[in-house]
Amino acid sequence: MSVSPASVSPAIGSAPTEADLLGFARRTAADAELIASLPLDPEGRTWVRLDGPGGSEAWLIGWPPGSGTGWHDHAESVGAFVAAAGVLKEKSLAARLPTDGWQTLELTEGVDRERRLAAGEGRAFGRHHVHEVLNESRTEHAISVHAYYPPLPRIRRYSRTGQVLRLEQVERPEDWQ
Repeated sequence: MSVSPASVSPAIGSAPTEADLLGFARRTAADAELIASLPLDPEGRTWVRLDGPGGSEAWLIGWPPGSGTGWHDHAESVGAFVAAAGVLKEKSLAARLPTDGWQTLELTEGVDRERRLAAGEGRAFGRHHVHEVLNESRTEHAISVHAYYPPLPRIRRYSRTGQVLRLEQVERPEDWQ
């Protein structure tokens, strides 16, 4: 199912910026009817694809209590996400990682960042942003809106033990659509 919330698009012929994606995510997260329409599953994340601005890829995602993404990046895409309901925690790395050609990296001290995003709060990020998103609530679902441009060419998934980050898997669009 594809849903097209009302939005202001970037100029015709131009790619949406991080600010455009964040603005879209904020407007969409404020659409109470759309947010309430997302089916929620008590055991797994649910999602609906949205029509994002300027050819971007967008998703409405439901997060059951205790769920998360694991460490990942969105490769060459810039993105944004906004919590529409509940509270999400984002853990991220304030370091630019090599884009290809590695399996294991030892992270330096001080690269970890953490933020909590309550309903209406969000953030934009650039290419190769490594993070994980979590709903740490034990009782409440969270819902969020995400947008990426260009549409996700791949997602790299990582495991982390202490300061060691290991590339585990590379997913392509056919793996999640």
